[in-house]
Amino acid sequence: MSDSSSALRLVWIYPDLLSTYGDKGNVLVLRRRAELRGIPVEEVHVHSSDPVPAEGDIYLLGGGEDRPQILAADRLRSDGGLKRAAERGACVFAVCAGYQIIGESYGDDDDNPLPGVGILDIRSGRGQVRGVGEIVADVDPSLGVGRITGFENHQGRTAIGSSAMPLSRVARGVGNDDGQTEGAVQGQILGTYLHGPALPRNPELADLLLRWRVGEIPPLEPSWGERLHEERLAAAL
Repeated sequence: MSDSSSALRLVWIYPDLLSTYGDKGNVLVLRRRAELRGIPVEEVHVHSSDPVPAEGDIYLLGGGEDRPQILAADRLRSDGGLKRAAERGACVFAVCAGYQIIGESYGDDDDNPLPGVGILDIRSGRGQVRGVGEIVADVDPSLGVGRITGFENHQGRTAIGSSAMPLSRVARGVGNDDGQTEGAVQGQILGTYLHGPALPRNPELADLLLRWRVGEIPPLEPSWGERLHEERLAAAL
């Protein structure tokens, strides 16, 4: 955790620009699953007019429309706080538009390449067909998460560079491109197209982020999150 605080510091970036499909639920579930284990949490909301603190533990970015996405990317690059945090070893969890803009480049609504924040070795553009609907994917076994589910609604297509690896292999849906892979991971930086929100629907994915920051954590008794995961998985396949 952050050296400056005994609490796990969750930083929710630009909720005024990047917060579609209830992506704040990712913050709420991380906080809840930490507190159930006795881990104190500090929650920081950083609006687009605010500087991004470099001393957080887990940074979260949600989805957004084309224009807010461009504005968010420009402000994050000029601010530099998120990049400094990533270089310091913080965890970053980014969804959809947030996933694209933390990469090396992404496409605007005319598919012109624009510079991203540059903390994840991916490059994104726009495909011909929009990916909309339920998605199911199997996370890389090295991460110990298993099968995840979510809702995708994007026209983005993402290529993964040599410094990153796919988060998962698609069982149903579009994912990064043609139904082969979904999301990307590089160190403790994780990006995905999954809404739902992703962490309430996939408690094991939330616990992966917590383990990255605090080490081994005790299991929790199954509750509504695990039931939701199984229900959505059964409905999607």
